[in-house]
Amino acid sequence: MNLNEWIIGIPAVLWALTIHEFAHGYVAFKLGDITPKIHGRLTLNPIAHIDPFGFIALLLVHFGWAKPVPVNPLLFKKIKNKRLGMLLVALAGPAANFISALLFLILLKILTPLMIPQSIKLPLEIFFTWGTFINIGFGIFNLLPIPPLDGYRILEYFLPLETLMKIKKYEPYGMLILIAIIILPPFTSVFISMINGVSMLMAKIVGINLF
Repeated sequence: MNLNEWIIGIPAVLWALTIHEFAHGYVAFKLGDITPKIHGRLTLNPIAHIDPFGFIALLLVHFGWAKPVPVNPLLFKKIKNKRLGMLLVALAGPAANFISALLFLILLKILTPLMIPQSIKLPLEIFFTWGTFINIGFGIFNLLPIPPLDGYRILEYFLPLETLMKIKKYEPYGMLILIAIIILPPFTSVFISMINGVSMLMAKIVGINLF
């Protein structure tokens, strides 16, 4: 990625982080939890969601984080099963990223045949392309079953309560485990392969050639 692509890619990163956290808060709010609204997280303004250090880390080392949306399942008045409510909240973030990637691909397909100046077309193509890869990567990464990622919250729903209580004591070490996995050489190649695989599948659905 050259400097121009890197600069154009920043808004795509901001969107991926923002829509992910917004989706968590929106689903929680729809289930009756006003906590995200009280904390100003029901917005698409990236300033409300971005953790400065996490964002800089994401740009520099491709590993970062946003400010997690506060959620209180005890306030889920519109669903009796609180664990199911937390499952829906956890799924919302990655789902929003995958839907965003699909929309970027559709916009890229619409843009490709248009006869417009390259000074406008090229930056948009870069934005839509990187937006696709970044959102897919963000969605896949957050599905890893390691705390504090969404994948762990999803796993919690399917675990028996007895098993869940046993592994809860390891939650404080989740970030250390996550970092250890990330720095292992096989992780990057497997992760990139997964991003490419999902990207190719989505591109095939939309009917566009990304590679």
